[in-house]
Amino acid sequence: MSSAAVCDLFDAAPRSDGKVERLGEDAVVLRGYAASAQATLLESLQSVLQAAPWRHMITPGGYRMSVAMTNCGRVGWVSDQRGYRYDPIDPTTGAQWPPIPACVSDVTKAAAADAGFAGFEPDVCLVNRYEPGARLTLHQDRNERDFTHPIVSISLGLPAVFLFGGLRRKDRPRRLRLESGDVVVWGGASRLAYHGVAPLADGKHPLTGRQRINLTLRRAS
Repeated sequence: MSSAAVCDLFDAAPRSDGKVERLGEDAVVLRGYAASAQATLLESLQSVLQAAPWRHMITPGGYRMSVAMTNCGRVGWVSDQRGYRYDPIDPTTGAQWPPIPACVSDVTKAAAADAGFAGFEPDVCLVNRYEPGARLTLHQDRNERDFTHPIVSISLGLPAVFLFGGLRRKDRPRRLRLESGDVVVWGGASRLAYHGVAPLADGKHPLTGRQRINLTLRRAS
């Protein structure tokens, strides 16, 4: 079955089984929302990885990030000793980033609309690969120009503990277990909430093996 056909089935199927978990104002977890499309989402990433392979970016402080990353879309999020920023050119390949796969875009826009953010049009997808022990420290997504657009995060593969805090770094974050197919959407009053991922526990998933793949979609411009 083609990717388009699977996404058509996703469009027609009931999603999240009514399991909507509120994280705060304008922030929700849609449980199992992308479960019917997870294999297709992973398959669609193969063309992205061929054009823009995994890499471990360096923080401005000179530290190697434990999470492997790549991007697709009009621009890509990059980090090096010059700082965090969006760039239309992949610094590893010297080429433009590959486009966001259609199925990824379809699932993202549907999830955003069902979470109360109709009309969301992402122009960047940050793809993260977590292996056992990899983590993402609490941070805000604030390199975008317009904070009126939400963030959509799609979990695939091994389960992870997602940390979702407040607007201050010292606010104690909630700890939520995310399973493959869960989608988190936050924007509005929660757009600048601190968030992160606890060190990934070891395990094996039938689609990804000993990995978790996370797709984070935003509008950078």
